[in-house]
Amino acid sequence: MTISAWYVIGACVLAVLVSAFVATVITRRKAIRKVAYMMDALEDGELNFRFKDSNRLNRTLNRIRSIFERQRQAHEQDSWTKLIRVLTHEIMNTVSPIAALSDALADSVDEQGHSELDVKAGLETISDSSKNLIKFVQTYRQLSGVAKPVRKAIDIQELMNKVISLNRELVASSGSACRYIPKDRDLMIYADEGQISQILINLVKNAVQAGARNIEITGEMGIEDEVIIRVINDGEPIPPSSQEQIFIPFYTTKKEGSGIGLSISRQIMRNHNGTIELIRSDETSTVFELIFR
Repeated sequence: MTISAWYVIGACVLAVLVSAFVATVITRRKAIRKVAYMMDALEDGELNFRFKDSNRLNRTLNRIRSIFERQRQAHEQDSWTKLIRVLTHEIMNTVSPIAALSDALADSVDEQGHSELDVKAGLETISDSSKNLIKFVQTYRQLSGVAKPVRKAIDIQELMNKVISLNRELVASSGSACRYIPKDRDLMIYADEGQISQILINLVKNAVQAGARNIEITGEMGIEDEVIIRVINDGEPIPPSSQEQIFIPFYTTKKEGSGIGLSISRQIMRNHNGTIELIRSDETSTVFELIFR
């Protein structure tokens, strides 16, 4: 073969190698974009995507999506079951005494309209129970009517100063101390100031009711530029059996409590594309974490 023929063959081989390399790079970039899209969708809780089953990568990504979908459905079903259980418990506790007392009063009245029971006391009890049921329904309405956030730039230091000031009397009367410890300076979030204040005030109040003597609120920047706020207290820990249920509407471990504070807090954070979680609760400390992305 002549030298020119070898040049042609070499050029063809080089062209094939370059084409293969370019195709590999393009394929890899497409794969990276697909994985990035899927991760963004999963983080946002959106599972309404599906890739064409044209290759192994797409089938794997679709399988991962299906796994997340099954887990979410199971979690939602479990949450609804717990909510229905709590609602049923609260309603039955109120309605059952009303029905029983009404029957007792009706049975005790003779033909002349006289009764051996104290009718006035019975009617007062029925009235009180009815008012409690109305209060429960109003609380549920409050839970289901969280307003859309009106966002603005908020300086975290200023926000904490307001929260601590609003809680000063409550904290002082209980012999507790509450302070803000910034781990990073000049932290800001874009959020509804009133709603976020409501969350923090509720967490401080819960800490005081748990007998906390020291309440610390910290703020820092995360590795992905998210703002992380933690509310830490040394009060009585939340029982392990209750830690997975505290965000369920109407679930409460307190004698006097509506059980919607943390539920509303989670709704507010979701409306801000953020999260609120119980990180730990033991004899050392109870830590709630709010993340703003």
